Amino acid sequence: MGLKRRINYHLRLFLPIALCLCVVFGFIIWYQYKREAEYRAEILTQQLDLINRRVLRAYEEDQTLRPFNAFIASYFSGSRFEGVRISVYNTEGMLRYSLGIPIPYEDGDMAVVKQIDSGHSPRRVVKDRDDNLYLVSSNLSDDGRVKVVTAMPYSSDMDDAIEIDTTVWLIILACMVATLLVTYYFTRMLTRSVTLLKDFAYRAATGGRFTGFDKFPRNELGDISREIVTLYRERESAIELIKKERKVTIHAIEEKARVTKQMTNNINHEIKTPVGIIRGYLESILGDPDMDVETRTRFLQRMLSNVERLTNLLNDVSTMTRLENGSDKIAVNKVDMYDLVYQIEYDMPASNIAGSMEFSFDIPMECYVNGNYGLLHGMICGLIRNSAMYSGGTKIGMRLISESERFYVFAYYDNGTGVAEEHLPHLFERFYRIDSGRSRKQGGTGLGLPIVRGTIMTLGGTISVHNRSTGGLEFIFSLPKWHDPEE
Repeated sequence: MGLKRRINYHLRLFLPIALCLCVVFGFIIWYQYKREAEYRAEILTQQLDLINRRVLRAYEEDQTLRPFNAFIASYFSGSRFEGVRISVYNTEGMLRYSLGIPIPYEDGDMAVVKQIDSGHSPRRVVKDRDDNLYLVSSNLSDDGRVKVVTAMPYSSDMDDAIEIDTTVWLIILACMVATLLVTYYFTRMLTRSVTLLKDFAYRAATGGRFTGFDKFPRNELGDISREIVTLYRERESAIELIKKERKVTIHAIEEKARVTKQMTNNINHEIKTPVGIIRGYLESILGDPDMDVETRTRFLQRMLSNVERLTNLLNDVSTMTRLENGSDKIAVNKVDMYDLVYQIEYDMPASNIAGSMEFSFDIPMECYVNGNYGLLHGMICGLIRNSAMYSGGTKIGMRLISESERFYVFAYYDNGTGVAEEHLPHLFERFYRIDSGRSRKQGGTGLGLPIVRGTIMTLGGTISVHNRSTGGLEFIFSLPKWHDPEE
């Protein structure tokens, strides 16, 4: 069975209104036609009434009617009233006077075709025995003794005079058509929002693009429609944003899992080496009870070195885990960078983290940053230790190079050999080594620079590295200034 086609909302609104207007117009036209016909007949019969009243006045004044009849005959000559007939009867029905062919006193000789009542005088269109039509009017004198009957031949001119002109019908029809057109236009304006909303709903359901936003009319319904479309678009944008954020979150989780897995594999690999060495030396010692003291001591020293290496690795892994998974639990407070760097320099002879390298710094007093003293201390020591192990230089230093309303920008540098440009983007990667064999021999864990970067990022700063034009590496990093929360 075929689907029934629905009439659109515009036509469903327009057709009942148009039908009601047509009914109202039809009633008005019918009523106006009736009134107009009566009015036109009244105009015609007024002439007959005038004649009747003039005859009755002459009767009351006892005047002869011949001069008046002569005036009537000459006055209406050539007009539609030419051929008017006047008959005067007494109370006995006897004809007392007549102009033209006498009109019968009773209706028996004339059949009534159409009765027109207006005021107190009956006016009728009648037909005689020869089927001739006449417009008839009669009046009775005040004393009731005389009756005047006036008749006009009902010709085509007479009928045209009574009927409404065709032009009037055309004007009425034009007004009706204009009214329907205006109604069609305004109902279309009124239903445009509904039509556009229907198109919007279809396109929204099928994934199409709605382009009629600016076509909504500037009225209350159009404003509501635009608000609906705007809310839908905002909702779609929010859903799309949620999808993107979900994808980013999923990607971040997958990336974190991948990094964690990679880090676990690297840690396992890094741990296996010292553990294997320690195990080998232990087996050697246990397998040779008669080993000389010098060899045993050398084996124990190497075992101790690998234990320290393993301890450093576990400490660095713990620090990295803290920076990545517990950054929101790290206490942040006011740190004086001058005091911090000064303390590191003061402790260098005892800690020997810089080896034989000369350290200097240029940081103003009362340089307060928003940070964590322990993390910043470890970060700077990590940079110094990295220079001492791999730079091959003789001098290291740290200085404040600029500041803004929110940040301090520092530079840490050495005068060593630097690194090849292709290695620079990878220096902050976990377990990345330019020379893996040399790094392991020197006791590096491969997590020093990643911890430096993680510390700066956790505290809200940024860090970058480049080769100096005079030789060596330079790390540029920023730290947020300290702002008193109570200010």
